[in-house]
Amino acid sequence: MPEKTTKKTRPDPGPRILFITPEISYVSKKLSADAERLRAKAGGLADVSALLVHGLSSAEKDIHLAIPHYRNLFQSGEQATHPGKRTRISVGDRIHLAEDCKFYRRGGVYQACKEDLLMSALAFQRDLINHIIPRVEPDIIHCNDWMTGLIPAEAKKLGIPSLFTIHNIHTQEATLAQLENTGIPAGDFWDELYFGTYPESFDESYWANPIDLLASGISAATHTNVVSPTFLDEVAMGYHSTIPPHLSHLLYHKREAGVASGIVNAPDRSFNPQIDPYLPEKYGPRRHHTIKPKLKKDLQKRLLLKEDPSVPILFWPSRLDPIQKGCSLLTDILFQLINDYSHLGLQIVMIADGPYQQHFQGIVAYHGISDRIAVQPFSESLSHLGYGGSDFVLMPSSFEPCGLPQMIGCRYGSLPIAHATGGLKDTVRHLNIHENTGNGFLFEHFTTDGFRWAIDQAMEFYQLKPDHKNPQIKRIMEQSKEDFSDERVVADYQKIYNDLVN
Repeated sequence: MPEKTTKKTRPDPGPRILFITPEISYVSKKLSADAERLRAKAGGLADVSALLVHGLSSAEKDIHLAIPHYRNLFQSGEQATHPGKRTRISVGDRIHLAEDCKFYRRGGVYQACKEDLLMSALAFQRDLINHIIPRVEPDIIHCNDWMTGLIPAEAKKLGIPSLFTIHNIHTQEATLAQLENTGIPAGDFWDELYFGTYPESFDESYWANPIDLLASGISAATHTNVVSPTFLDEVAMGYHSTIPPHLSHLLYHKREAGVASGIVNAPDRSFNPQIDPYLPEKYGPRRHHTIKPKLKKDLQKRLLLKEDPSVPILFWPSRLDPIQKGCSLLTDILFQLINDYSHLGLQIVMIADGPYQQHFQGIVAYHGISDRIAVQPFSESLSHLGYGGSDFVLMPSSFEPCGLPQMIGCRYGSLPIAHATGGLKDTVRHLNIHENTGNGFLFEHFTTDGFRWAIDQAMEFYQLKPDHKNPQIKRIMEQSKEDFSDERVVADYQKIYNDLVN
């Protein structure tokens, strides 16, 4: 266990920040000699966590990272196959690994049943409360999503300002009995938690009054932020029926009090077609029209699609979640869409996991169109090639806190087709080639007709002459570097940190 780090040895006069996350896609080498091994990614939270920690450490800020010790995920090769051959990970004094056997053999960050995920979240927070926070002595604690939802209440009791960031509107509940049985001293901060019914006392609420972990984080945090301004407004005003009313109520009052905000995420700088190691040929805005057709053919070959670099490809990069991601909008029009654009040879590529995968596979099998539609499990390398080899990115989400694929698509010259909601509305502007504005195709109404209209608009654009189409793609790729800058994201969070301590 690393020695206690004291404020006397801090390398920078700025505030000491403890950044707490259940997942991170990579760790800055400034923090650890074994940075390359500390990878645990399930989604966008991992990418944004890496972006922030890397940006703050590069700016010589006093940033500390706390994450569960996913031993199996952090090992590689033979060590992962034979756990007994593990080697020690050198984490230095600014990375803090929460220890519990529930993390050690995990094959993926969230690869567990609901009950086990809850127990893992409680174990993570037990180690944070009992060991990591006292050792780090932070000036600010930055928490992310429901798995860290108890920490703002503890921070409030300790007099430490906290920021709670909501990346996903997902939560779980636990009782005080479950917290204390896990080793969390809930009696110290129980009155700052959010209960299902008003808690008359600690003893009265101990066994059966459920605590909402996400709501507790929102309620107790000094400041709460959501990952886009529009999504904050939508949730605060109760626009989404799938989001519990009490979360809307909490965010509404936080927003009205001036302690809730929206910060749009940005893709990590590694999502760059000029340096992307997963692309067999690299390209930038000037060469997209010559290299993307080659990448398209590579993608078609790998997915056993008809190989023709002249056909348009629609790419679905997001989890196939029927509640949030709008999968049914595509299944309802899938065969008709393929049929209507058969003269163009339209192809659709899905590189994503999720419960709706089987529905798409069933349609493809029934109609015998596997040479036009590919449905593949998520693969990091194949997903990068999907951005490089496609023409359009599909994002018909019913709600979207932020979304990264639409921004990544713009960087790769694959224009988004998106529903005007949440972060999609904040980052996608409808294309107007006459005014040289916009970066994609946006539909207002969450219906199959609305989605089909946006796809038709994209197909019209695809059929433009190259001297009209290519300059627009070049412009969008160039503007995306500035519009979706990771430096802007780091600066926005630093402003909140400064406000918290001042």
